[in-house]
Amino acid sequence: MMSTSNRNRVLAAVLAAVMPFTSAYAVSPQTKTFDVTMTVIADCTINAAGINFGQTGVITTAKTGQSNLTVTCTNTTPYNVGLDAGDGTGSTGTTRYMVGTGTNTDKVQVNLYRDANSSLWGNTQGSNTVTGTGTGNAQTLTVYGEIPVQKSPAPDTYKSTITASIYF
Repeated sequence: MMSTSNRNRVLAAVLAAVMPFTSAYAVSPQTKTFDVTMTVIADCTINAAGINFGQTGVITTAKTGQSNLTVTCTNTTPYNVGLDAGDGTGSTGTTRYMVGTGTNTDKVQVNLYRDANSSLWGNTQGSNTVTGTGTGNAQTLTVYGEIPVQKSPAPDTYKSTITASIYF
């Protein structure tokens, strides 16, 4: 029969031999790779701020103002930005009018330009729009406005709503 001290020694030896195989370091992990994907399509967004020419009386000198359009397109996406004629009565193409309120039939001519050198901004791609290429970041385009010298209308608030469109 084995003594208690010998039994403890044998048990300690068995445990010492078995323990390395049961530790976390002795187990090989199972691994598997997986893909993470996304498809980016050509896309653009546009934001616009209005132009306020302030107050005037008799229009004996041209009034100028400007505003910004913010265009954000995916990187390398070509775009065209056009401005429609607006909703003022008689507006067509790049000829735009602001109209008064209520029964007032007077109107005020307004010109919108692509640059400070007087190129009218319209909505005909390849002719009078502004072109660019997206960078993935916001890009600012300036709209230059002018109220040319003209017959002064009746006192009122004059307005036209212009739609800016981005084609890509």
